[in-house]
Amino acid sequence: MSSSGADSLTVASRPSPLALAQTALVRSALGLGEEAVLPVENESGPADKERFVRGVEQALLTGRADLGVHSAKDLPGEMTAGLLIAAVPERADARDVWIGSGGSVGEIPEGARVGTSSPRRRAQLMAIRPDLVMVDMAGNVDTRLARLQAGDADGLVLAMAGLERLGRDSEAAFAFDLEQMVPAAGQGALVVQGRVNGTGLGQAAAINDESSFACVEAERAAVVAAGAGCDSPVGFHAVISGARMTIEGFAGRIDGSAWVRDRVEGDASRPAQLGRELAGRMLAAGAAGILADTVGT
Repeated sequence: MSSSGADSLTVASRPSPLALAQTALVRSALGLGEEAVLPVENESGPADKERFVRGVEQALLTGRADLGVHSAKDLPGEMTAGLLIAAVPERADARDVWIGSGGSVGEIPEGARVGTSSPRRRAQLMAIRPDLVMVDMAGNVDTRLARLQAGDADGLVLAMAGLERLGRDSEAAFAFDLEQMVPAAGQGALVVQGRVNGTGLGQAAAINDESSFACVEAERAAVVAAGAGCDSPVGFHAVISGARMTIEGFAGRIDGSAWVRDRVEGDASRPAQLGRELAGRMLAAGAAGILADTVGT
């Protein structure tokens, strides 16, 4: 049972090693002990990334938990009724990394088999290295690393933040720069979710990083405005310098044959508007057709 006491908040988490590591960061920042964590299984339903959040959200909606922790990139663009983003702690490294032979994109062996189930990663890799062979590889980080060791692929593309949180970042050969691979919206960031007018919102606000929150807000707004989802071949990434925000976007066919990239810069105090502006420009430049063609593929 959740409680109204500041020292007895309950924080829901998926039970995977990475999810629990991420939740540990949040509950530590909140000054909570391990007993505060409520592991919840994924809800049954469509086999999409949203299944990763449904169980945690159900725990919030039923009052079994006060707060929930998600990878921001897994959270659907449209917020579930009755819930809100209570905080985004300081963002970790948002870049994607290569695990395998080669110290740069150009040094990845010709024809290498790349283990990834991400349409976004496939589209961007094929755009710059069309000789690579994509191998569908889902599962958590440990599962994919084990499959790499078993020879199911020659290399993997994973999020740097996830490897860092698991203490396995030394296995990365190199990080893709943002000109090579635009991260998924929210990648590297955690979201602390709560109920509207619920318990724990004040405590969560104390660990919020305003810059990270604004960047995630811009990226999520771009995803929604583009009509994209967690499994669409799109990436959006925002950064703030002073009072200015720059947000960059990518949308492409998963075979790398066509893509649209653009960026906008503006007042950092209006992140959602900047995200929508970028999405509108990209849709007009051809992303609408690209995304329409990828539906159901």
